[in-house]
Amino acid sequence: MSRRIYMDHSATTPVRCEVLEAMKPYFDRVFGNASSVHSFGQEAHLALDDARGKIAMLIGAKPEEIIFTSGGTESDNLAIVGVANAYRQKKGAHIIICAIEHHAVLKTCRALEKQGFELTVVGVDGHGLVDPQELRDAIRPDTTLVSIMLANNEVGVIEPVAELAAVTHQAGALFHTDAVQAVGKIPVNVEDLGVDLLTISGHKFYGPKGVGALYRRTKTRLTPLMEGGHHENHLRPGTENVPGIVGMATALELACIEMPKEAERLARLRDRLQSGLQQRIEDVLVNGHPTQRLPHLVNISVIGAEGESLVMDLDGHGIAAATGSACTSDLLEPSHVLMAMGIPPEVAHGSLRFSLGRMNTEQDVDHVLEVLPGVVERLREMSPTYNKAHG
Repeated sequence: MSRRIYMDHSATTPVRCEVLEAMKPYFDRVFGNASSVHSFGQEAHLALDDARGKIAMLIGAKPEEIIFTSGGTESDNLAIVGVANAYRQKKGAHIIICAIEHHAVLKTCRALEKQGFELTVVGVDGHGLVDPQELRDAIRPDTTLVSIMLANNEVGVIEPVAELAAVTHQAGALFHTDAVQAVGKIPVNVEDLGVDLLTISGHKFYGPKGVGALYRRTKTRLTPLMEGGHHENHLRPGTENVPGIVGMATALELACIEMPKEAERLARLRDRLQSGLQQRIEDVLVNGHPTQRLPHLVNISVIGAEGESLVMDLDGHGIAAATGSACTSDLLEPSHVLMAMGIPPEVAHGSLRFSLGRMNTEQDVDHVLEVLPGVVERLREMSPTYNKAHG
């Protein structure tokens, strides 16, 4: 196997060489603790301030509204648990999320239920969209927080967050959005969205793993998850990961500069892949919204073929894809996202996600279109239920 094609960019991305170069000085030459008062520490602190200002500017925020974390999961936890605990006595203990949230949100809220919080999960339609009216009906006087993702990690649907946030604020609650899959892929501006909290993860847009950020609108109160030092305005104790933070800021800056052209290029590749799959393979369903979706992602269900087997066979041909989110790819249960969209379990089991990136070309897409039909045919030949239904 000589050719290797990576089409799982929603799981993670390689660190860009420009990002790596920007990070290098902060591993050896500028290695100081950003909290130290001497010149070594102040150099690191300047880099931290510069990265904070850069990220804030790129999403329409103020520098003091950016909190650095270890990644998307921690940012989601800090937003949800932080708000829940800070407003429980004053406002209430009711939280609303939607049915297709990432497990970093779902499981965090389920854990809060065990602590006496009440959780309402609003549904989605067949395309994966939340109905603003359903959210309006779900909000109660004691609703503290609504958390609905900006873009879904499995099917790529982009939620009407600005409208959902407006509905939430009309009822006097706070709004958080997990924007991990959106930032760096589509324009994201916190003022345009009207959100109070927004989650970012560096490794989704060619930055390093292990670093993320939480946007917190001024005056939105949070209770820290951990106790310790004064770092990040007393909200996230621990010595800051200066190399990672510098890398994340550099990666986001590059992604935003290149976004208009790159999004258009990726959308062309995505459409080429999607139409090719539909033309070459029978009984293929496209999951998600036809237009209101991320430019780089296509999720299909292959009737009569199991998703894990498809991924394994493709990997044997040097092609990396996924059945759903990276965090659940080792599970055999059907995707909770597809199930929430009303897709039957036997169809959801055949889901396959391709998420394209900077390194992908038309030749890569065409190679996948050459390989996948044969993989599907072989798997269907071993499926007694498919052969019986189509015999």
